[in-house]
Amino acid sequence: MRFLRRSLTGLFLAALTVTALGFAAYVVRDAVETRMSRESGSMPARERVYSVNVVTVTGGTVAPVLEAFGEVQSRRTLEIRARTGGTVVELGDNFIEGGRVEQGQMLVTIDPTDLEDAVSLARADLAEAEAEVSDAEAALILEQDDLASARRQYELRQTAVSRQQDLLDRGVGLAAELENARLSESSAEQAVLAARSNVNAARARVSSSEIALERARIALNEAERRLAEATITAEFTGALADVAALQGRLVTANEQLATLVDPDALEVSFRLSTAQYARLLDGDGDLVPADVTASLDLSGFNLVATGTIARESAAVGDGQTGRLIFATLSSAPGFRPGDFVTVTIREPEITGVAELPASAVSSSGTVLVLGDEDRLEEVTVTVARRQGDTVLIEAAQLEGREVVEERTPTLGAGIRVRPQRTDPQAGEAAAEAADAPSMIALDDDRRTRLISFVEGNQMLPTDARERILTQLRKPEVPARMVERIESRMGG
Repeated sequence: MRFLRRSLTGLFLAALTVTALGFAAYVVRDAVETRMSRESGSMPARERVYSVNVVTVTGGTVAPVLEAFGEVQSRRTLEIRARTGGTVVELGDNFIEGGRVEQGQMLVTIDPTDLEDAVSLARADLAEAEAEVSDAEAALILEQDDLASARRQYELRQTAVSRQQDLLDRGVGLAAELENARLSESSAEQAVLAARSNVNAARARVSSSEIALERARIALNEAERRLAEATITAEFTGALADVAALQGRLVTANEQLATLVDPDALEVSFRLSTAQYARLLDGDGDLVPADVTASLDLSGFNLVATGTIARESAAVGDGQTGRLIFATLSSAPGFRPGDFVTVTIREPEITGVAELPASAVSSSGTVLVLGDEDRLEEVTVTVARRQGDTVLIEAAQLEGREVVEERTPTLGAGIRVRPQRTDPQAGEAAAEAADAPSMIALDDDRRTRLISFVEGNQMLPTDARERILTQLRKPEVPARMVERIESRMGG
């Protein structure tokens, strides 16, 4: 019993100890959880703020720019063809591919021997026709004199008949003599009629000979014209292309020998969409003479020409869309017909618009505007024009407000941002750089180094190298061209 009592007491004490330990663990755990919950509540979450570039909307007058691709061509292009067949006996100076010729200069002479013989024969026929006219006129004069004589004879016969009739009436004449007088009168009348017929025949001969004379003159003029056509001259000053004539070659009539191109009368043709074309119309529906700039990229070197829109095509054309526009180039050094160029057209000015980066406007026409406490607001704007990397919007509703330059998926209405504004001094520097002159004058040493580098650059095509050298030899040279050449030179 004593052993049992002690065993139960030990078990009771062990159970009491385990219970105390469990309660202590529960108290410690509850204290830890309470502390942890109190610490987490004392650290509130902070709002995330994004840095964005903003631009101020400023309304003004902007001239939008259209960009298209076109082809340079000459307004005066003439095919030189042989007007008569024969052997080429002489070629003019510079009658070669790319040769420059002056107006009226002899280009090609075709063997004129047969044509000279034709002129000689035509002159002989003319002299013969002139002699025939002289002979016919002389014969007409004789026939007219013969008619006058026959009329006088007829008048005398009439007088004789009257006299015999008077004698017979007085009883002293004979009827036989009156009858003979009347027979003579009738014969004289027949002679007058024959003479008149001869005069008419002589006049007809004169008319025929005069017609033959006119034909002979026409034949002589035609023979001389054909002889003149044996020598082909330049209709205007220009350059030759597609030269196919050689001295001694036999050519046929209407065969093309070359093409004469005026390199100073250049224009560029380019195609615009119907919507772009509509922007270039004035209030009367006429095409405005907008300024255009044509640029040609030659392996890093740019040739630039300026001009104005002159006309449009009369029809759209089969399988084509839009409108074909022609612009006259006033100054186009280095350009040649057939060059494929980039054309920039300045549209009529638009007032009350602001220019923004294209990344600032969404596809649905909305922008993010900086509001109170630097929080963003989404505003719908009216897009006036999209052109390249910029967009023109109507500035009335956003005048003076700041717009996010580039939208990202993390930006939206209500988000707080940290605006980054453009440095005014940097803007002034960029404006000064934009206003820098496009043409500069070179000193002799600098010009010589540039020319030597271009002449030694065998990677450039021959025609491109000649165009660049032509511009480098002028008093003023495009600044962009000089910069590109010097960047390739490493200096």
